[in-house]
Amino acid sequence: MMIHQFEYGDSVRVIRNVRNDGTYPGMEIGELLMRRGSVGTVIEIGTFLQDQIIYTVHFLDAGRIVGCREEELIGADEPWQPSRFESREKVRALRSFAIGGEVVAEAGSNGEVLKVMRDMPGGVHYHVIFGDRVLCVPEASLISLNPLPCGEEAQP
Repeated sequence: MMIHQFEYGDSVRVIRNVRNDGTYPGMEIGELLMRRGSVGTVIEIGTFLQDQIIYTVHFLDAGRIVGCREEELIGADEPWQPSRFESREKVRALRSFAIGGEVVAEAGSNGEVLKVMRDMPGGVHYHVIFGDRVLCVPEASLISLNPLPCGEEAQP
């Protein structure tokens, strides 16, 4: 039996953008359902493929009921630091990065965000893969390579 982190009625915050995977009716696959940072209430708890806990969350302000994986949620009262990027997003380095004096990623290098770390000293940082190197990079050192889909606005 899997133990779930949240209970019915708990207020939760989605920590990454949730897009339609084809299971939300009336919207295109890939269309934004809920923006990261949105708060909702757990109304149902279930599983998917017997190894993932799925919460049905009612986002009252948006008038949507959306299925969210446990790793996409935190408690609504937990500290929340908004981020400009999220996992799998393509980014470009604004400066060069070196290890032991050797440049391992040049300014202008393209990379991909592997993980968002919101609790780092100095603000949000990311694990970004540049070629075959994974680096911990501060948010201010990156720009997005992804154009914003129609109807979306850049996040601060």
